[in-house]
Amino acid sequence: MLAKRIIPCLDVKDGRVVKGVNFINLRDAGDPVELAAIYDKEGADELVFLDISASVEGRSTMVEVVKRTAGEITIPFTVGGGISHVDDMTRLLRAGADKIGINTAAVNNPKLISDGARRFGSQCIVVAIDAKYNEAWGEWEVYTHGGRTPSGIRALAWVKQIESLGAGEILLTSMDADGTKDGFDIKLTRAISDLISIPVIASGGAGTAEHFFNVFEEGHADAGLAATIFHYKELTIEQVKAHLKLRGVEIR
Repeated sequence: MLAKRIIPCLDVKDGRVVKGVNFINLRDAGDPVELAAIYDKEGADELVFLDISASVEGRSTMVEVVKRTAGEITIPFTVGGGISHVDDMTRLLRAGADKIGINTAAVNNPKLISDGARRFGSQCIVVAIDAKYNEAWGEWEVYTHGGRTPSGIRALAWVKQIESLGAGEILLTSMDADGTKDGFDIKLTRAISDLISIPVIASGGAGTAEHFFNVFEEGHADAGLAATIFHYKELTIEQVKAHLKLRGVEIR
């Protein structure tokens, strides 16, 4: 079994890290470059940087911020937001990103997944899914444009397609749990994790160290991602890892 990873997420808007609840009511959480350096020192296994308004505003991710962030850290660094062409991926990888995260663009053009995987290798392509439970379907629906637009696509079918197109990893965010601190969406995470063989990063809802244990043990996730609890110092990465170690979870 692969060692589990703890990953802080920097949701960036207008050059600042922000965080909300259920994708709304955003508040400032600091400078992305400074926070990235802190998380690197605190023992984060990886870092995710998401330019959350890039797709909505129809622009590319802020390359300069990525470059400055990459210069401050030594851990793997995934960058997403506003990436719609392989050329965008090239530009960000040259700026210092290790992996590329795509969401809206992958839904609009699934070929982007296979094109990216062919050019840079599957390990480089992370497909992000923002999923919300659809009562009428009795299943989860994929949302795009930073959680603003329902796609009409079923998450379980989409994740299988993503894997077949060559993605190396899934970043799965539960919109229902996001920012609530009530725990990860175990049902959603397990349904996705058990369906595919590529790693799943669970996101949305972390509030305690035990929530990470639950998503690994019951949700079968390969990594746990969080923002609010780390940004506002409610929990440190060290505390989460110490708890997981006590619970017998293999961590990095």
